[in-house]
Amino acid sequence: MDHGDDPTVLIAEDEPDLADLYTAWLEEDCRVRTAYNGSQALDAIDESVDVVLLDRRMPGLSGDKVLNTIRDRKLGCRVAMVTAVEPDFDIIEMGFDDYLVKPVSREKLRSLVDQLLLRSEYDGMLQEFYALASKKAILDKQKPEYELRASEEYRRLKDRLAVLRADIDDTMAELSDRDAYTQASQDIAR
Repeated sequence: MDHGDDPTVLIAEDEPDLADLYTAWLEEDCRVRTAYNGSQALDAIDESVDVVLLDRRMPGLSGDKVLNTIRDRKLGCRVAMVTAVEPDFDIIEMGFDDYLVKPVSREKLRSLVDQLLLRSEYDGMLQEFYALASKKAILDKQKPEYELRASEEYRRLKDRLAVLRADIDDTMAELSDRDAYTQASQDIAR
């Protein structure tokens, strides 16, 4: 993978040894930023961050408050709570994408990041697909068939829609397979 294409992950964890361990686990495949408290996390996050791994219980600015600020800023990143706090009904209203209870393994953390990146990719494909589908529907309604057939731009639009549809189907299948694998692993562990 070209380093320029590597995703950026922000680890917000107040236990330095744990933050550094997570960094070591992920830095082979990702650009990693590390924040040791909530304020540092907010300073370190910008549009270039793809995934945030966020501890809920940090002194000063809690992970919950950092999460709310990230969502208020409308940053397009995925956020996973990686925390010792057992989930309770309060999580229903929280704007995170996933939740892991510590301790977490290297494999679990890397799998979580991969899953969140795949979901982001899927969202981007869906957004592009629906924007292009709208354009096609408008042209189908406004232009006569012979003009549509004669248009190179329209042909490229249809081709891109076909490619996107296949990519969306493949990505959805991959997400379903990973979810099924994850659920099966969790069921075995219980």
